Amino acid sequence: MSHVALPPNLLPADGRFGCGPSKIRPAQLKALAQSGWSVLGTSHRQAPVKNLVGSVREHLGELFTLPEGYEIIVGNGGSTAFWDAAAFGLIEHRAQNLVFGEFGGKFAAAAAAPWLTAPDVRKAEPGTRAVAEAVEGVDVYAWPHNETSTGVSAPIARVHGDEGALTVIDATSAAGGIDFSLAEADVYYFAPQKNLGSDGGLWFAAVSPAAIDRIERIAASDRYIPEFLSLKNALDNSRLNQTLNTPAVSTLFLLEEQLTWMLSNGGLAWADARTHESSDALYEWAEASSFATPFVANPADRSPVVVTIDFDESIDASNIAKSLRANGVVDTEPYRKLGRNQLRVATFVSIEPDDVRQLIRCIDYTLKNL
Repeated sequence: MSHVALPPNLLPADGRFGCGPSKIRPAQLKALAQSGWSVLGTSHRQAPVKNLVGSVREHLGELFTLPEGYEIIVGNGGSTAFWDAAAFGLIEHRAQNLVFGEFGGKFAAAAAAPWLTAPDVRKAEPGTRAVAEAVEGVDVYAWPHNETSTGVSAPIARVHGDEGALTVIDATSAAGGIDFSLAEADVYYFAPQKNLGSDGGLWFAAVSPAAIDRIERIAASDRYIPEFLSLKNALDNSRLNQTLNTPAVSTLFLLEEQLTWMLSNGGLAWADARTHESSDALYEWAEASSFATPFVANPADRSPVVVTIDFDESIDASNIAKSLRANGVVDTEPYRKLGRNQLRVATFVSIEPDDVRQLIRCIDYTLKNL
């Protein structure tokens, strides 16, 4: 397929619209090049790196307006590792897992560990979301704040089930881009390679006093827990501003730069307004179009940070994505397993709303000339 050459005046200033790993701002990379030498290649058990970890934890607490008694903990391995860590050290007997995309399904699979009662899995069709419901015997209610694969966002509200039940939220593609009340969750966990403008390899979690008590109680039981997946180890090390194993120090550095930038601009409320500005532009364009429509039909469920747009069958969305890519406008392809004729566009905090508006002009131009 020959691509459409886009006029320079239509091109975004930055053509990165991927859902992960996401755009890292040039200012972060410049800071890493200029100042990263002070921590890269040095011991993670000494003050410079430990101070960096401490600053990241403090700034995450500030961003999320940490309620009294909550703590930010950090561990190696990313969200994928956290799902297994939760199966070992957070779910006491049984979880209820809401599945409306890839991430929710993966946590549900981890929650089916043989030492636990089979989870209560509640699935929804792609583009819609499932709803939590109190069930006797469930001690963890888990769902994603935002499904990166489908562009569905779910509200955060504590489930009042059995006494001591925890509400556990996967926030990997939501953290830092969607405003919410942390008091409505006991665990809000994420990796930093989306809105938080960094790389993978680490997980972070804001944990409530009830979650801390659960972690410590299970760790003190006779349950086997691998050291690498021990949330108690992560808790203890985080209080010392370190991780069990060597962390990705450049990831921490980039994250600290992003947090400083976000907080200086107004924190989570500012970030939420910015992602909504970008995503609203795409949704309004699709709704006004004769050939495109938002994949998520219910406006209340539409993500402000991952926008999925379906195209009429007369248009091959993959050709649009290929033509855009040839012009340096990249990563607008749909989630591979969803298999829909659509584009998927990240509208994370680092992405300029003006670049999103330019992307829309690029799509229109491509369709007209393809």
